[in-house]
Amino acid sequence: MLIDDSIIEGCVKGKRSAQSALYRKFAPVMMALCLRYAKDYDEAEDIMQEAFLKILQKIGTYRQEGSFEGWMKRIMINHALNYYRKNSKLPFHENISEINELEISDRDDSSSYHAPIAAEKLIALIQTLPPGYRMVFNLYVFEGFSHKEIADSLKVSENTSKTQLLKARRMLQKKLADLNIKNE
Repeated sequence: MLIDDSIIEGCVKGKRSAQSALYRKFAPVMMALCLRYAKDYDEAEDIMQEAFLKILQKIGTYRQEGSFEGWMKRIMINHALNYYRKNSKLPFHENISEINELEISDRDDSSSYHAPIAAEKLIALIQTLPPGYRMVFNLYVFEGFSHKEIADSLKVSENTSKTQLLKARRMLQKKLADLNIKNE
């Protein structure tokens, strides 16, 4: 999503009209991102509002390198992670014996078929994941983080990241299978 430089300049100068334009332009995309990390809509809205305040406070530090939207997403993601660190303990459970299974489950399993699912339903399913699973799943699948990057971000081991991803995938696969059974 392209942004007019005058909006960024206006935000740096503290102009409310520019801040409002920035919010209107990016709020839907950022809300979708926050919904993936939050347990419900209200929590996602809180995360997004607080992160937008940070963006407006730090907009003067944006160096015009890379995409502005990418810069904003990074702040949103970091804020979502900090929100969970501050407001709850992420329950990470490590089971070393399951880590080797990750490589097997990472491969495409063509024997398993799931009917197409609407984005809203998928987000709703992701929101039902336990917080630790949800964080790792989002960072790995949607943001493209490596297990090392996830481990560093969440202050857990790489093995914990791998295990959480494995368990998140299994839980989502089960939920999708249950959904398919109900829809038949």
